[in-house]
Amino acid sequence: MKRNPLHYVVAALRRFFIRAVHLAGNVICRPQQALYRLFCFIGNIGKPPAAILLVSGMLFLYSFPALAQSTSHDMEVAAQQFIRSLDTTLRAQACFSWEDNERFNWHFVPRERKGLPLKAMSPAQRDKAYRLLKICMSNSGYLKAQAIVANEEILRALEGRGTDDGYRDPGKYYFTVFGNPAPGKPWGWRMEGHHLSLNFSAVDKSLVAGTPAFMGANPAIVPDGPAKGRQILKEESSLAFDLLHSLDSGQLRQALIQEKAPADIITGNKRKAWLLDPPGLAYSHLTKAQQQQLKRIVAVYVDRYTKLMADILWKEITAAGWENLHFAWAGARQWGAGHYYRIQGPTFVIEYDNTQNNANHVHTAFRDLKNDFGEDMLQQHYERSHR
Repeated sequence: MKRNPLHYVVAALRRFFIRAVHLAGNVICRPQQALYRLFCFIGNIGKPPAAILLVSGMLFLYSFPALAQSTSHDMEVAAQQFIRSLDTTLRAQACFSWEDNERFNWHFVPRERKGLPLKAMSPAQRDKAYRLLKICMSNSGYLKAQAIVANEEILRALEGRGTDDGYRDPGKYYFTVFGNPAPGKPWGWRMEGHHLSLNFSAVDKSLVAGTPAFMGANPAIVPDGPAKGRQILKEESSLAFDLLHSLDSGQLRQALIQEKAPADIITGNKRKAWLLDPPGLAYSHLTKAQQQQLKRIVAVYVDRYTKLMADILWKEITAAGWENLHFAWAGARQWGAGHYYRIQGPTFVIEYDNTQNNANHVHTAFRDLKNDFGEDMLQQHYERSHR
């Protein structure tokens, strides 16, 4: 039997949406279940009427709110389960009020922190803490965070410290909850230690911010031992070098902002990231292939998050205009000597610096220029609530 070519398009759509629904699992609400059944019924008839495309589009539009709501709800539940697993003493260490200024006291150096460290948790409590992290991150982001924690053991060995050394200690990564993880009021949480700071804010069952975010690695490439060659933040480095090396001489003159790289990321641990108008090479001065490469670099940072948070960030970046992005480079143009890059647009800034320890010590930061700690979204929430 000869089939209409549209049949094959519809069949592919049907497979895609069925797979999406299966991945969504229990988050599908009743209207979506009805659409899903209707779509399967129509798809099995073998005749591809226009209604199939309509139903598929409806299912697609319905899926995002349910997934978004579920992710934030799952985050609430995971935080509640983590808190309930703690006794009174540990809970006092882990929990702060939403209004406490500790929420803005973030950093990425080896120092004592407020919050509950991994080494003070039981295995079951650590599992609950890491479940909270897993809900808020993509698989790649979650694995990078875990690898950064484990890297403390490698750094301890490279520096010749004893196994009982407390300075390079994977147990000194702290989980802190701010406010009550429940609907109606803002709340947030943080995971932080040497080379890792992840800050999340939520309100009205919605995850509204996942910044400031910092990931670092020392050593950036493990030089020796069983993990020799491991490079936790490889994409952050290699994709940027690929873009740099694709530039012609005129483009390079615009991109290069100084011959020597700064000693660290410029925004530091400020509560609000602030930089002058973006220097460097404008997006519009890149070729189509180079523009795609720049987007791939941005994706490495944005796609560290769960799809819900990443979708919010992509929407903001796109709405502000890709043509407003700039790519800036400083320092060496090959691995092995200090180098730095920045990607800056109206809504965000990405910084990467590799200058310490003979340029084998990477720092990366992703900042939302309006909404770090959820401040912009939360201000809108307060204004709506007091009208």
